[in-house]
Amino acid sequence: MGVLSDSQKAKFMDLLWSVQARLLKSFEEIDGSASCQRQPWERTEGQGGGTMGVIRGKVVEKAGCNVSAVSGSEYPAIEGEHKGKPFWAAGVSTITHMYSPMAPIAHMNVRCLEVGETFWVGGGADLTPFKIFDEDTKDFHEALAKACQGESHGTYEKYKAWCDEYFYIPHRKSSRGVGGIFFDYLKGDFDELVNFLAKVTDAYCTVYPEILMRRKDMPFTEQDKEGQLFWRGRYAEFNLAWDRGTRFGLMTGGNTEAIFVSLPPVVKW
Repeated sequence: MGVLSDSQKAKFMDLLWSVQARLLKSFEEIDGSASCQRQPWERTEGQGGGTMGVIRGKVVEKAGCNVSAVSGSEYPAIEGEHKGKPFWAAGVSTITHMYSPMAPIAHMNVRCLEVGETFWVGGGADLTPFKIFDEDTKDFHEALAKACQGESHGTYEKYKAWCDEYFYIPHRKSSRGVGGIFFDYLKGDFDELVNFLAKVTDAYCTVYPEILMRRKDMPFTEQDKEGQLFWRGRYAEFNLAWDRGTRFGLMTGGNTEAIFVSLPPVVKW
């Protein structure tokens, strides 16, 4: 028996599905003409699956928001102490690549893992603009700081520093973007933790579409577009070489297309 009840897992899944529905609707409204395509999938090894939601349009060049819940008898050995234990892992992950180089890439993920007789939550959100606008950076960070108010496991300042450390590209010796928050291995009261994740996702689902709406129609040059395609390469390099979520998805037999939906549709090196 695990530590989470079926009702607790169902409560967490309700949060994930609501986040996916909200974001996919926002992407459709921002694009104005394209519709999101939802594709359910089942895990070939073990139990579980999820739904991949993707939109490809003229404004939203590519955006994805995926929900998954998988379980198995042996947790992938990312953390050695949990090797060989039964697990359940669920999460929602989203990434957006706009056609306009004036509109920033952004990523958000929240997740819950039960391994053996323990569970924890993790997640975060970060902004990766090619063209940096101070107003966007300020609004994004202020929304996340507000979501962290009253959090008993850590402060916005702690999670911001954790984000800067995690989303650093060692081989480039540079940060991936203008940061956000990142946290992992938070343990404690289930309801308290899920309420925190709900505040984080609500902040992201509110502020990021607002940023996209004010940037998507700004004029730009061919030089701007060329620069954006090279900048996207940094994003792809991090996800392929360093991101633990990518590794975890592959190690648990997740849907390959869903795992790599975060990669840019067009990129240059």
